Amino acid sequence: MSDLPLLIETEALVSALDQPDLLIVDTSSRDNYLRHHIPGAVHIAPSELQRGEKPAVGKIPREADLQALFSRIGLRPEHHVVAYDDEGGGWAGRLIWTLDAIGHHNYSYLNGGLHAWLAGGHPTENGEHDVPSSDISIHIDSTPIAEIEGFINLLGNSQLAIWDARSAEEYRGEKVLAARGGHIPGAVNLDWLALMDKDNDFRLKDLGELEAKLQSLGITRDRTVITHCQTHHRSGLSYLLMKILGYPHIKAYDGSWGEWGNRDDTPINTGDTP
Repeated sequence: MSDLPLLIETEALVSALDQPDLLIVDTSSRDNYLRHHIPGAVHIAPSELQRGEKPAVGKIPREADLQALFSRIGLRPEHHVVAYDDEGGGWAGRLIWTLDAIGHHNYSYLNGGLHAWLAGGHPTENGEHDVPSSDISIHIDSTPIAEIEGFINLLGNSQLAIWDARSAEEYRGEKVLAARGGHIPGAVNLDWLALMDKDNDFRLKDLGELEAKLQSLGITRDRTVITHCQTHHRSGLSYLLMKILGYPHIKAYDGSWGEWGNRDDTPINTGDTP
């Protein structure tokens, strides 16, 4: 299955549905999954991809919880995972980041997810799809995970770029979803919604145009890029986009603003200035 690209279109997935080592993972809402999903897809609820402990609810789950989760869906080392969701890539990107964190690097993202699949008139199933569990052993690799202690002292370093994928109102500090509002000093803002084309069934916008936008913001391939939002859900898509574009040094700050904005010892900027 290694011949499947990271960004896969619906027609290519249709042709690959009968491959024995394909594991399709739906991270849509449970209602949408039960109503219609890609044939053979197993379901991971978005909440299962986050630890759920306040204030930083977006932290990666503990190893034991991830082991139970991926064993339940039958993940095996030889699987090529195809991730999709019903919202343009946030939760699917979060899943791909999680796979990176457990060392499983064989995966694809279905461009447009459920919206594109349905719009193309492709076959669906409904109800549950149960699979035999696996005995996979999970160990967390910290490489794709940005911890606050690891980068707070690097703010201002020219080799570091921080991508804030929240709304402009959150970035400026006008919409406050934590004890304090604003943004990490030096972070640049590009809303995750600006990455998807709602008029093209929630597929990613033109990749060349998106990369040019990132370049204009200083989010360049030669820098270590840390992306975040409020809970590392929306920034699942920004992480995924950089993977697709081939950025070599990317991390996601899973504590995100839920952690940064609820501490009293973190520097914060407001307004439009990074």
